[in-house]
Amino acid sequence: MSRIGKKPIVVPAGVKIQVDGATVRVEGPKGRLAQAVPEGVTLRVDDGHITVERSSDERRVRALHGLTRALVANMVTGVKDGFERRLEIVGIGYRAQLQGKNLQLALGYSHPVLFALPDGVTAEVDRQTAITLRAADKALLGQTAARLRALRKPDPYKGKGVKYADEVIRRKVGKKAGAK
Repeated sequence: MSRIGKKPIVVPAGVKIQVDGATVRVEGPKGRLAQAVPEGVTLRVDDGHITVERSSDERRVRALHGLTRALVANMVTGVKDGFERRLEIVGIGYRAQLQGKNLQLALGYSHPVLFALPDGVTAEVDRQTAITLRAADKALLGQTAARLRALRKPDPYKGKGVKYADEVIRRKVGKKAGAK
């Protein structure tokens, strides 16, 4: 049996869980989220705990067992505490600025790039080169951060571009060091 799937999810105070057939809804101080529960997997809510159970030992159902548990646990964590992702902008003249629900980025192009933040994601710009994204939905947050990073991926030669704060850029040697 899945080690992750059989682990119960503790529901903290202030978080409401509602299971309607094949949909689970979680509501808390940071927002509300909904997720479809795949066929063959059921959720049981008991006094402050959620247990994920599967109907058979079929390979597909076993795979979805742990996945469903992880998704529901992320929903509970998201509506209670929220998630955050930090990005850094590296490069001379590269900067970010918040304009309402949009991020205006100067990334070395001939024009400023306007990036519209999706609903549920908030941004905070520190010292023009550090962006902090916050959201209750972990998947939406990760997708938004990846789309932001894709606007100007980090260059392996000079390290310029948008990178995750904890990302290490592997640097390549330029032309001068290779020529003898």
